[in-house]
Amino acid sequence: MSTAHPLPPLAEHVVCATCGVEHGDRPLPDVCLLCADERQWVPRVGQVWTTVGRLAEEGSTVRIEELEPGLVGLTARPRVGIGQTATLVLTDAGNVLFDVPAFIDDATVEAVAGLGGIAAVVASHPHMYGVQSLYSRAFGDAPVLVARADAGFLPLRVPAVRLWETAHEVVPGVWLEQVGGHFPGSTVAHLTGADGRGVLLAGDAIFPGPEGWSVSFLRSYPNRIPLSGAVVRRIVEQVGRLSFDRLYGNLGGAVPERAQEVVQESARRYVAWVTGEHDDLT
Repeated sequence: MSTAHPLPPLAEHVVCATCGVEHGDRPLPDVCLLCADERQWVPRVGQVWTTVGRLAEEGSTVRIEELEPGLVGLTARPRVGIGQTATLVLTDAGNVLFDVPAFIDDATVEAVAGLGGIAAVVASHPHMYGVQSLYSRAFGDAPVLVARADAGFLPLRVPAVRLWETAHEVVPGVWLEQVGGHFPGSTVAHLTGADGRGVLLAGDAIFPGPEGWSVSFLRSYPNRIPLSGAVVRRIVEQVGRLSFDRLYGNLGGAVPERAQEVVQESARRYVAWVTGEHDDLT
């Protein structure tokens, strides 16, 4: 069991109510930088802020459930921000939190400590920063890995932040690569599951469709902005060098088997449509 550290006061730790990304207790901008970007959106009523303390008063919790042996999902309930499911990768060398919930409380810290704590925090892209500084703080200022290409979208930089760009093992057995697409620094994590087969944590660089029969690729999911065929080919070629049977997205979707084949097949279909190959069918 890992020893957890007390959380700092949460009453004034500000997060954007729309995307769930922390801004801390420093002076706030007029609008959240991430939501003002074309990949996200600002409510018609204007910018809305909340705090971790207020979310707790409103009944927020973090649901923790096993996704498969060695992988645990963490999801804030009721939904906070985008509503992502983070993944805690359990390893003998230390656990990695991939993508971050937008909420934390003492019960969550206790539960994560019981699973071995956190050795490193990694967001697949800026929309997934959540309250990463608080998860880091709770576990001895665990390093927070931020893609250098996306550092301009980081609202709250704490001493634990480490900028990175070169593919590497964050702990033995957990490999990180920046594949770009949705954001220039969009990151995937690769590991070997308990059954000996590869697993890809894709964030939403590669987004699972219903029932995991297909995947897609977009610059903006809420605004339905596509990526070019060339970019999709590049992403798929890069992840094609990794062997994986299963793929997990960050909103609860997954490809439960044959994931590498599904990614390749989906990419071929996507590229054919965006390059006009099937325009005669429209």
